[in-house]
Amino acid sequence: MKNITLSADESLIEAARERARAENTTLNEQFRRWLAGYAKTDERLQRYEAVMRGLRGKMRVGRKLGREAMNER
Repeated sequence: MKNITLSADESLIEAARERARAENTTLNEQFRRWLAGYAKTDERLQRYEAVMRGLRGKMRVGRKLGREAMNER
């Protein structure tokens, strides 16, 4: 594993360390997770787009929804 050096505001680093401790992990582990996700953003986007292409034309609502119906929860 390769080491890198980052610069950030001291108060942000301390706050991040406290949060990591509260989550029973380390700041290094959280950074590794973030880096892995960041590096694979294009891959995830491509998978998402493939799923959306596959669903296109296959889903039917049964009726045309109006603005109020689309915003109902």
